[in-house]
Amino acid sequence: MYKLKEIADSIYYVGVNDRQKAAFENLWPLPYGVTYNSYLIVDEKSVLVDTVDVCYSDVFLKKVADALNGRPLDYLIVNHMEPDHAGSIRLLRQQYPDVQIVGNKTTFNMLQGYHGITTGLYEVKEGSVLNTGKHEFVFYMAPMVHWPEVMFAYETTEKILFSADAFGTFGTLDGGVIDSEINLTHHWDEMCRYYACIVGKYGNPVQRALQKLSKIEVKTICSTHGPVWREHVKEAIGTYDRLSRYEGEEGVTMIYGSMYGNTEQMAETIAFALSENGIKNIVLHNVSKSSGSEILRDVFKYKGLIIGSPTYSNQVFPEIESILDKIEIREVKNRVYSYFGSFTWSGAAVKKLAAFGEKMGWETTGIPVEQKHALAEANYEACLELGKAVAEKVKGN
Repeated sequence: MYKLKEIADSIYYVGVNDRQKAAFENLWPLPYGVTYNSYLIVDEKSVLVDTVDVCYSDVFLKKVADALNGRPLDYLIVNHMEPDHAGSIRLLRQQYPDVQIVGNKTTFNMLQGYHGITTGLYEVKEGSVLNTGKHEFVFYMAPMVHWPEVMFAYETTEKILFSADAFGTFGTLDGGVIDSEINLTHHWDEMCRYYACIVGKYGNPVQRALQKLSKIEVKTICSTHGPVWREHVKEAIGTYDRLSRYEGEEGVTMIYGSMYGNTEQMAETIAFALSENGIKNIVLHNVSKSSGSEILRDVFKYKGLIIGSPTYSNQVFPEIESILDKIEIREVKNRVYSYFGSFTWSGAAVKKLAAFGEKMGWETTGIPVEQKHALAEANYEACLELGKAVAEKVKGN
């Protein structure tokens, strides 16, 4: 029998750790793994909030059965239909055929599409209430955080927000579940990386959801990924608020590609100037080595963004092109932007980086530098000036 973590009175954590998957969504590396969080409320009526990836359904269903101890499961609240959370619904329904599935109309459309389930549904809308005895749930719709069916379930007695993917992080829970039990050193960076990769495009919907939350008291956040937030609720909400407003910290992310080291020397020179002019948070990403998720995390994290590329077949360097696409998809706003590049016989990358900044609506800071062949003395000085101009702008903001 599993010994389960009690989050609050009769509310249990029944989630699982995934240390096997190499990449989330087959895109984003998982050096620390990931959790799929689910929560069970054992009341006059029993309630399960979300399920887990079907790969872990055996462990998950055993935890649920142990917590219920022979009782039926009355309700399943589906806050989010993404398969890493909804993957076990069909098996759960087979084990508990009378369970009522709680969701909204969009949830039920996806439920039919993924699992062929069309019966035993309990529809909720904005402000709907579900009473289970000692506990009461109020529902808030949070569409596009980060799927259209997403909703939050707020438990009014303990003031717990079951928040779907919002406030989630990459990273497993290695023993502890609640934030006060955990060394959170890497979880904050993993929250930024998770937000940038998964939620990043949807800043406006996140802001609308945060407006709803501002009207209620939240003492605990139970997300579907990562720690249960209790001591650090304000920090978790504040992080999402800052990221969804694209409000970067004082610092500069520099992204560059380099085939033979010449563009890299320009990047190093600019970084030196940034430091000389008071910028402490400087991150250089060689696109041939850094993962896209690490780059996106730092693009969201810091106010300054400088991109450098050699010309490659009359285009930007291919891995630079890839990260530009990822940044554009996420509609990142309000960056202090500059760019640079090099070429051997015909330059094109710098013009394309200029066009990218215009497309994103960013104002270029400083005079961009384009170098033919190896870095010359005049352009070395120009790189120093570019770094100085960005530093002054970042600090000024």
